[in-house]
Amino acid sequence: MVKLFYLQVLKCLHDTVRQKRPEMWQSGEWWLHNDSVPAHKALSVQQFLTKNSMTQLLYPPYSPDLAPCDFVLFPQMKKVKGKRFADVEEVKKKTTEALKGITLKEFQDCFEKWKTHLDRCIASNGQYFEGD
Repeated sequence: MVKLFYLQVLKCLHDTVRQKRPEMWQSGEWWLHNDSVPAHKALSVQQFLTKNSMTQLLYPPYSPDLAPCDFVLFPQMKKVKGKRFADVEEVKKKTTEALKGITLKEFQDCFEKWKTHLDRCIASNGQYFEGD
């Protein structure tokens, strides 16, 4: 099930932030931006987030372009689009290569674009808008 997989991801994130960014962990100055997919809204996921004091930025309704994945991960994944793979291991290998190819600048630009879209969402009072 997707929610069980997502819980594993959250546990890994929880441990990684605590170990690699203890100052952020202790101060609570980091947030998790979930979108509105069912696995993110599952009761078990919400209970885990609450139990571990993980602050969520809630995904505004009718705002499909506010997920950071749309700005950096999905464009990178287009590099493997339309290709045929021998097996699941090759898919994992090529996907990992594509994701590791994301530069620091691309990653930083992702969050700048995300912030711009969040600002536009706020300015439009949460109403739908199109374009960059």
